[in-house]
Amino acid sequence: MTTRIAVTGATGRMGREVIEAAGEDDRFEVAVAVSRSPGGAIAGVEVRDAADLPALLADHDPDALVDFTGPESSVERVAACAEAGVPAVVGTTGFTEEQLAALSEAAADVPVLRASNFSRGIAALRRAVREAVVALPGYDVEVTETHHDGKRDAPSGTALTILDDIEAERDDLEERTYGREGDAPRSPGEVGVHARRAGDVAGEHEVLLAGEDNVLELTHRAGSRRVFAAGALDAAAWLAGREPGRYDFTEVLE
Repeated sequence: MTTRIAVTGATGRMGREVIEAAGEDDRFEVAVAVSRSPGGAIAGVEVRDAADLPALLADHDPDALVDFTGPESSVERVAACAEAGVPAVVGTTGFTEEQLAALSEAAADVPVLRASNFSRGIAALRRAVREAVVALPGYDVEVTETHHDGKRDAPSGTALTILDDIEAERDDLEERTYGREGDAPRSPGEVGVHARRAGDVAGEHEVLLAGEDNVLELTHRAGSRRVFAAGALDAAAWLAGREPGRYDFTEVLE
């Protein structure tokens, strides 16, 4: 069965990857592609004006929408999905609490799946990190992420998700320290957080656990953005036809 998708932010890094990945996979068809900078085509798909998305969703009735744009525009796109009855897969990060509440409101009408990362490798890293912090109580923990020089939110949404995982398992970690400068010895109960921006790095996340004469490093590196696009497409196929509500990428993997 072919899953017909709509793609927002089509001319952006991830939007383009999703369209190209869908074009190489017989399971998918890109029914709608929109951008704030319309015109031309990507992998044979015409890019339309994002302002016309509500009408395009009504006309083409895709099975799901995939959104990698920005927090404000994502909320608008998901609201359009709620109006049109189209499931929404959201890979955007950097939302405020108010914006997350808006996504939850839309989920009352359509299924909404939001994930900070669509890599299966990151899912495995998260499981390993949760097990490691339990197995190594009292160890110092540092989280470092590296992304391309155009990424806006820091730390990345994936790093924040990993931090949530760590703190859920270690109730002694009460404070996030973002970088260090000057006289800054480690304080009890802190977890260090570091964000690097350089070149065209698709995504790298490292968790370091250090104790007496023991250091464990868990790292995931994405070789390209295609891995995120593939995961988002899997999520779109899984989400299509489901009941309204909030969903998570771990449900797709399970």
